[in-house]
Amino acid sequence: MSWLNNEVALITGGGSGLGLALVERFLQEGAKVAVIQRSADKVALLRERFGDEIVAVQGDVTRYADNQRAVDATLERFGKLDCFIGNAAVWDHAASLTGLSAEQLDQGFDELFAINVKGYLLGAKAASAALIASQGSMIFSLSNAAFYPGGGGPLYTASKHAAVGLIRQLAYELAPKVRVNGVAPCGMASDLRGPASLGQDQLRIMDSRTPEAIASILPLQFFPDAADFTGPFVLLASRANNRTLSGVLINADAGLGIRGIRHVAGGLHL
Repeated sequence: MSWLNNEVALITGGGSGLGLALVERFLQEGAKVAVIQRSADKVALLRERFGDEIVAVQGDVTRYADNQRAVDATLERFGKLDCFIGNAAVWDHAASLTGLSAEQLDQGFDELFAINVKGYLLGAKAASAALIASQGSMIFSLSNAAFYPGGGGPLYTASKHAAVGLIRQLAYELAPKVRVNGVAPCGMASDLRGPASLGQDQLRIMDSRTPEAIASILPLQFFPDAADFTGPFVLLASRANNRTLSGVLINADAGLGIRGIRHVAGGLHL
């Protein structure tokens, strides 16, 4: 039996990578799915691929009005909202404190935190009334950088630690009506890019690393696909299988917690 039969989920950044894998998995589990995605090209591809199975809204998660528009479109099509997944993010390609100029640090912070933290907060605000009504859940995509240094530079790592605080605060505030949790994947192939203010908006996460290099530093010794991380999201969204988890962070790190991130040849970090 499908775990999410007739549930309705709204996923931010659902046009590629983990977000797209979540769209596919939630549909397979019987859910109805809506997406907010900044790229018009990715929105068009979603509509072409899934047709009327999903609601695809072009919008920017850093703008409250766009988040609210996505929630409204979801409610108009499906009549309710059971799960909000905050997933849209950018990565800083491990840009270091000493390697960034003061101006880059200033502008990079504003752009990266606007997407990775404010985008989660604004999406949660827009979805909160509908989720309280349905007694649903929120799930936020984190990263191994929410637990360990070396998963990015100081901008990205700080943003993911901020998201941890947001999850815990919202779990506290929205109880007992809404469960709020997070899933923290390790490295995977995706279209995750960096801030334009750092000149990284066309640089993908895998442009500077290889699957073999990532697999070599994971204790489980394989390179995960985005789909490999969707199971914990399904668990957390499921009403039948999760009545008790809120404020929980699932560290889906392929075993990195055994030893944390370590330096490897060439200074590569996961």
